[in-house]
Amino acid sequence: MNDVYSLKEAIHKIEHFCAYQERSHEEVVQKLRSMKMESEEIDSIMAHLISDNFLNEERFACSFARGKHRIKHWGKIRIVNELKSKKITQTLINIALKEITPEEYATTFHTLAERHWESIRETNLMKKRKKFCDYMLRRGFESNLVYDKVKELEGLAYG
Repeated sequence: MNDVYSLKEAIHKIEHFCAYQERSHEEVVQKLRSMKMESEEIDSIMAHLISDNFLNEERFACSFARGKHRIKHWGKIRIVNELKSKKITQTLINIALKEITPEEYATTFHTLAERHWESIRETNLMKKRKKFCDYMLRRGFESNLVYDKVKELEGLAYG
C-alpha cells in the first residue's frame, strides 16, 4: 500500500470517509494529515468537501448530539464537552442541543436513573448514593437533576 496519495486519490478516499459517517472539520483535517497531505492540499480538499456538502459542521453537530443522547444516553454536559473537544463553535452546539426535546431528555434521564438505581447492589445507602450520582454525572447529566432524582429514589426505597 503506498502512503503517498495524489490529490484525486485523497479526495476520493476522504469523500468516502465523510459519506460513511458525519465528520467534524477537525476529524477530516486529522485524517488528511495522517495521509501526509500538505497544508495547501488540505485547504483545497476541505473547500471541495464543504462546497459538495460532504462536510457540514452543523449537520455533524446535530447528528452527534442526537446519536449520543439516543444511543449512548449521554446528558447535555457530556455532549457539549465532547463537541467542544471537536472544536465545534458554541453557536452550533446550541443548535445541536435543540435536536433533543425536553420531553425526550427527561424520559431518557428518568429511565436511565431508575434502571441504574435498581442495578446497584449496595446495601450501604451512602455508598449507593455516591455510585449513583457518580455514574449519572459521568454520563453528563446536570447535577441538580441528579441530586433531585437520588432524593426521589431514596424516598421510594426507604420512605
